[in-house]
Amino acid sequence: MAGLNISVGFFFSVICLSQLTRWISKKLLPARIYRCTVSEFASFLQLCACYMEIRMLVEIGMWGGGYGLDVVSTLLFLLFLAHGFTFDGASANSSVSLQEFLLKDSPLVDTILKLVAQVGGMEAARFLTRQYWRLELTEFHTIQMMMLDDCSSSLQTTVAQGTFVEALSAFCYHIMLLHFQNTRLFFRVPISALTITLLAYAGGPYTAAYINPVLAYALTFNCPGKTLQEYSIVYVAGALIGMVLAIFLYRGNIPRLFQKNLLYNQKSKFRTPKTKSVQSAVSKNALPSPKGSEKKRKKVTKEKKSS
Repeated sequence: MAGLNISVGFFFSVICLSQLTRWISKKLLPARIYRCTVSEFASFLQLCACYMEIRMLVEIGMWGGGYGLDVVSTLLFLLFLAHGFTFDGASANSSVSLQEFLLKDSPLVDTILKLVAQVGGMEAARFLTRQYWRLELTEFHTIQMMMLDDCSSSLQTTVAQGTFVEALSAFCYHIMLLHFQNTRLFFRVPISALTITLLAYAGGPYTAAYINPVLAYALTFNCPGKTLQEYSIVYVAGALIGMVLAIFLYRGNIPRLFQKNLLYNQKSKFRTPKTKSVQSAVSKNALPSPKGSEKKRKKVTKEKKSS
């Protein structure tokens, strides 16, 4: 239990450090530069460092301290709740950044800056977490340092099946993002955290369902067992395929590539009135009928004759 408390303290310290970085840089930098660089850097550092500690608990804690999937899943859910409320609009996810580009929500320059910042946050998280492990505050960290260069791969199935699992997980995640993108943050963050937790629980035995190519690169690309090409097919191509399918099925098109909706008919919400009926109604109300005018004329002439 002491090892778990130390890990929770590490999570809290990383979140506070990232939040302090965001708070200071937000006051000093222009909004666009902050959003595309420091915000993504600090948020990905926070995400990657916490995920590395979680993965250590999964690999070592299950037999070393009795930490089952229930404990790990609870920690993952609570962490993504904290991430959602502290990221300050950053995605910390390369697939989400590319989704924003395809939806025309982010220009190309901003997207490139976000991806570079995420890679920088990944490297900073790896350095920070390894320095923390070198302190060997628990037996888990000692074992982790001993097997640092001999980690176990998260890809525990064939490339074809792994690509399918990662694409399906990415599809479900991005459909959720698109559906709840205009929902209030108070409701959107728990839904997103629950979705990620369920996908990680379901896809854990196969690919761990990272749904984030840069995060997958940090956690499993250097592990033996699979080649770089196989990892790229599963975690990069799979995630992108799921993301593109989610946009296409939800929107009916890819806004960055073409404007025409290929799946759904766009019907106007407002009905335009028929011109004939409107003109006839106006003419009836505005112009008197010829018969009525003749009767009035005859009546006037009779009155003049009688007088």
